[in-house]
Amino acid sequence: MSFALREHTADVAVEATGESLDTVFGAVADGMAAAMCDEIPAEGGERFELSVAAEGREPLLFDYLDELIYERDVRGVLPVDNEAAVSAPQSDDGSGEWTLSGSARGIPLDSVEARDLKAVTYSEMDLSETADGWHAYVVFDV
Repeated sequence: MSFALREHTADVAVEATGESLDTVFGAVADGMAAAMCDEIPAEGGERFELSVAAEGREPLLFDYLDELIYERDVRGVLPVDNEAAVSAPQSDDGSGEWTLSGSARGIPLDSVEARDLKAVTYSEMDLSETADGWHAYVVFDV
């Protein structure tokens, strides 16, 4: 799992790769945390769980990242060390909801120097399978 921050006009983008959907979702979330904070503490903070459902892979990624931003605002924490388990619809025709069960370590915002990241966007979003696993590209509004 890996990610890289990419400059994007007045916004910031995260490009990530992973062997599975689980790892690429976690990598994008970790990239989002890195976009908000240059130095993430290796320790501290309590883990919290979250779950998200959506009608497709890309909407699930969007809703997952949006939920992490919501948790940041409500809990007053920076979500780091993100873990995600993604499940595809179970119907024979592929219809139905995609689901994600995840967790993150919440570093109190008052203990780090964090930049505001307003929202995740669909602008230029890419979530695609590659020969090596999965690739994601997500732009965030700053």
